[in-house]
Amino acid sequence: MAVLLEAFSREYRRKIEERMKEIVSGLHTPESLKSAMSYSLEAGGKRLRPLLVLAVLRAFGKDPLIGLDTACAIEMIHTYSLIHDDLPSMDDDDLRRGKPTNHKVFGEATAILAGDGLLTLAFGVLANQEQARLNPAVAIELVAELSKAAGAEGMVGGQVADMEGEQRDLHLSELEYIHIHKTGKLLSYSILAGAILAGADEEEKKHLREYAYHLGLAFQIRDDILDIEGSEAKIGKPVGSDETNHKSTYPALLSLDGAKEKLSSHVNLAKEALMHTDFQQDILMEMIELVARRDH
Repeated sequence: MAVLLEAFSREYRRKIEERMKEIVSGLHTPESLKSAMSYSLEAGGKRLRPLLVLAVLRAFGKDPLIGLDTACAIEMIHTYSLIHDDLPSMDDDDLRRGKPTNHKVFGEATAILAGDGLLTLAFGVLANQEQARLNPAVAIELVAELSKAAGAEGMVGGQVADMEGEQRDLHLSELEYIHIHKTGKLLSYSILAGAILAGADEEEKKHLREYAYHLGLAFQIRDDILDIEGSEAKIGKPVGSDETNHKSTYPALLSLDGAKEKLSSHVNLAKEALMHTDFQQDILMEMIELVARRDH
């Protein structure tokens, strides 16, 4: 990881994790539910999405901490999706980030409810950000955009398209639709949310959306490559599952070398989108390299 991004990530990842722990611990709900929610929230991970919110704020010269609760809300949505993805009725995974999946520890019913709890909590956190002193119109915009990014027009719709595409050969356009929605929409929202909080104008938002689009596809292509070349110890779950499950992936459609070329193309286009902006680009540029070169 590049030097600036590493220092930024180390400082703010700790703040994100402390704040999420504080929010969940303050809930008036059965301890079993809090334990299940906390288990997956505290399982680690890159925290890429919440860090993107804060990195965009920094790029605009704003205090990243005004986006802390927004960042936490996004990570709660992401974590709920992972809990549900791992369920027997979905991907049926036993490991996540090197630890037993939520339903393996707490049972299927509690895992479903832990995911539900994180999903609904996220919108409450987003709407009630006292420390950010949000203009009500800004809060409404954040909530509305997240509902699209995480819901039927975004992540949930992408998950359905992914399930419907199993056991059949997809065209590249179909595969890209899945990844743009299942993974890319929430990642794009993270960047847009930072821009909304920073008061970015429409031209700046346009370039950031383009950056986010290519960053999201680069992220997923790298994921597909890691399923072939990655290390189970680093990834935290078995490799080769895409081929075993006959899933359409970028390497399957384009060959491994073709997927790497596609990854390089999206990396370059993400960088190009940032070059059209006037704000401080350093950490956002380093984010591209992190996504492109990550090994887990």
